[in-house]
Amino acid sequence: MQQLYPPIEPYRVHTVSVSGGHRLYVEECGRADGLPVVFLHGGPGAACESYHRQFFNPEIYRIVLFDQRGCGRSTPHASLQGNTTQALVSDMEIIRTTLGIERWVVFGGSWGSTLGLVYAETHYENVLGLILRGIFLCRPRDIHWFYQEGASYLLPDQWQEFLKPIAEAERHDMVSAYYRRLTGDDEIAKMAAAKAWSLWEGRASTLLPKAAVVDHFGNSKTALSLARIECHYFMNESFLQTNQILRDAVRLKKIPGVIVHGRYDVVCPLQQAWMLNQSWPQSRLQIIQDAGHSATEPGIIDALLTATDQFALRFR
Repeated sequence: MQQLYPPIEPYRVHTVSVSGGHRLYVEECGRADGLPVVFLHGGPGAACESYHRQFFNPEIYRIVLFDQRGCGRSTPHASLQGNTTQALVSDMEIIRTTLGIERWVVFGGSWGSTLGLVYAETHYENVLGLILRGIFLCRPRDIHWFYQEGASYLLPDQWQEFLKPIAEAERHDMVSAYYRRLTGDDEIAKMAAAKAWSLWEGRASTLLPKAAVVDHFGNSKTALSLARIECHYFMNESFLQTNQILRDAVRLKKIPGVIVHGRYDVVCPLQQAWMLNQSWPQSRLQIIQDAGHSATEPGIIDALLTATDQFALRFR
């Protein structure tokens, strides 16, 4: 089973100004003249972590990572101003042209798969291939499953912790109830809501409990941006039209892809990956039998490393 490549540091760091007063943290790792790949982190509202650089052979790939609007090392932190799916797609094009990249491999997991798919369906001429993990189609039913009813039946003890910040009279619409707290003026209630929201996701992400994952989601800075930005997107139907990703999958017909999905993914059930694969015949679906949602699951890591190595041979 493949392991992550050894840790590396960026050879170049950029601050890229985009619309809405946002300034994006962008880094390049690996080989300056290598095969370009862009890493899309989850959330929306999470951020890149150092181990994300390690999914790619640094002697072959020119690895581009960036923190999306409002999160990580991008500023202003947890900002909702001008924070939309279309803006993030535009940001990717600005980064690509700023770095002088003609075409690149797009690699993303969870929300990163959503953004990668919308980007590829919009700018398919700039995409060499797609490597996607934990497919999240961002349909209303997908939000309802995880934040209202569905995952709650599988993880009832953890669901009770998610319910705690919300009064019983408001629990019929958990996303709206959280949104009021996450955008309100009560800073104590805001942070309590942010941590409960983020920890619900962190605890559900792995097949077996993993303290490091939960600790990451419980970090105050991560929790605030993740909860505020996710909730903002979900209140606005992720700024997507109904079933947009599957509807527009025909635009991916010239793009090869690998889809990696854990069979026991509670956050984004396997049906989403299955439906994408059915709508995109050029993709190959790999179901990991002993994994949940997280990119840190051993079987997920192995499949993603295999995919990046295969793409390196194919496109270089």
